[in-house]
Amino acid sequence: MSRLPRPDMKKPVHLLAFGFGSGCAPVAPGTFGTLAAVLFYLPLSRLPLSLYLLVLLLVILAGIWLCGKTSADLGVHDHGGIVWDEFAGYFVTMIAAPPGWQGIILGFLLFRLFDIWKPWPIRWLDKGVQGGLGIMVDDLLAGTYALVLLQLIHRLYPW
Repeated sequence: MSRLPRPDMKKPVHLLAFGFGSGCAPVAPGTFGTLAAVLFYLPLSRLPLSLYLLVLLLVILAGIWLCGKTSADLGVHDHGGIVWDEFAGYFVTMIAAPPGWQGIILGFLLFRLFDIWKPWPIRWLDKGVQGGLGIMVDDLLAGTYALVLLQLIHRLYPW
């Protein structure tokens, strides 16, 4: 089995794309990246919704470039350690999230479920779209699925 190329964490693009090092975890880098995203979500959750959405848009737009550039630098499409897309996907999940730790944990679990499972059309997009957008799009859609389910669960079973 060949080893994946290592990022140069002195390069800001690699540092960001690898989630400040969380994507360098030897196992389950996507899960560790999402855990790191939770830490960044905590202060973001205090923003008004309009500002949260603006930050999310910037995260997505930056992510398309960051993921594409890092992928090109490393010569590997969607290197497993690139987790900026997990940050963006989790932030999508948490749009107008119900308050409290229950929402944070359930959002984390739902996002990871859809990101790993990749129900249609997530898997199709993951395989069919290239570059930075291709790296981001499956996580954004997984985040959207998780967002819808999180909101539905909270409406049916409020905490």
